[in-house]
Amino acid sequence: MLSRFSTRRRFSQLSEQEVLALAISSEEDDSKIYRGFAAKLRDDFPATAKIFEGMAIEEEGHAQRLIDLHRTRFGDTIPLIRREHVAEYYSRKPVWLTETLSLDEIRNQAAEMERAAQRYYEAAARRSTDADTRALLNRLAAEEAGHELAAEELADTHLTEDAVAAENETAHRQFVLTWVQPGLAGLMDGSVSTLAPIFAAAFATQDTWQTFQVGLAASVGAGISMGFTEAASDDGQLSGRGAAWKRGVASGVMTALGGLGHALPYLIPHFWTATIIAAIVVFVELWTIAWIQNKYMDTPFFRAALQVVLGGALVLAAGVLIGAG
Repeated sequence: MLSRFSTRRRFSQLSEQEVLALAISSEEDDSKIYRGFAAKLRDDFPATAKIFEGMAIEEEGHAQRLIDLHRTRFGDTIPLIRREHVAEYYSRKPVWLTETLSLDEIRNQAAEMERAAQRYYEAAARRSTDADTRALLNRLAAEEAGHELAAEELADTHLTEDAVAAENETAHRQFVLTWVQPGLAGLMDGSVSTLAPIFAAAFATQDTWQTFQVGLAASVGAGISMGFTEAASDDGQLSGRGAAWKRGVASGVMTALGGLGHALPYLIPHFWTATIIAAIVVFVELWTIAWIQNKYMDTPFFRAALQVVLGGALVLAAGVLIGAG
């Protein structure tokens, strides 16, 4: 019912001139998207940036050929028609939504851009009953298929083994700085700093529900505090540590999880059962922190284990002694 009142036209309702105009605007848009990708990646991933610059040039060349064809058939005045004007036409994400994409996500989106355009033109050609329109749509589909082949050729030219290795190393370092480092700091803070209040409350009250409430409050409060502190400490522009909100989320969530891990067992009503399970969870948390430090931060495992486990054990003992005293 509502579709009858839509201002968007169906592809089958477009004239041959409008189909050609739509193809021109789409090629121009894709060129701008690829140049945006190249600008975003140029500093950290120069080889991949060159690929997108080459793809942008390919798109601009296809657009110019289509413009020449339009001039020959219909004259110089190209109708204004864009993707959003046509129902069921393949869409593109707004530029501001691509700014936070990772390297792999950008590559995947570029590949999907080419495949989506090719699929749409092929489907439109099969539905068309006009010979000239069908030939034009098939030609556009072939152009889009050629774009993907061109991208592969550009990749062979620019993405050497050394370039790939360097970009992978940069991507790994960015992942560590944006997600692992603040997340690890949060996990350490949440796991260790909440040990004393949770176990002190447990041994002081012998009440599992009150202990859980203390643990929940301490974990959530610490998570909020750590998240906002990390997000406000550095906007990532100069340090290159990534978006502030990403680091804030990583730190805040992992802080809360670190505390909740040994607070949740106190939902069990039996005190000693809950306490033993909580102690086991603490043991797992501390060794997990040591493993993350070893894997991502290149900290020798023995040294990481000694620091984290010894520190956690001291905090745990302090909480037990204070609560039992």
